Amino acid sequence: MPMRLHIHVDDSLMAQVDAISGTRGRTEFIRNALRAAVAHHRRWELVEKAAGAIRDHGHAWDSDPAEWVRRQRRSDPRRLG
Repeated sequence: MPMRLHIHVDDSLMAQVDAISGTRGRTEFIRNALRAAVAHHRRWELVEKAAGAIRDHGHAWDSDPAEWVRRQRRSDPRRLG
């Protein structure tokens, strides 16, 4: 169910929104901006939650990360060239 909101926005910001969306497209523009902001926030929550999940040493790539990446790429049969 849609919910109405009453928000205060600076005139200059609203002029920028109108320039992009047109006055008849404000609602959809703001709806999409909110969706993007929520998705961005959730991604950062996941990044912060995962921080420290991989130990700092003992990886196959520790001695030469660039060579490890090259080997990984060469071993992928889907890779072209």
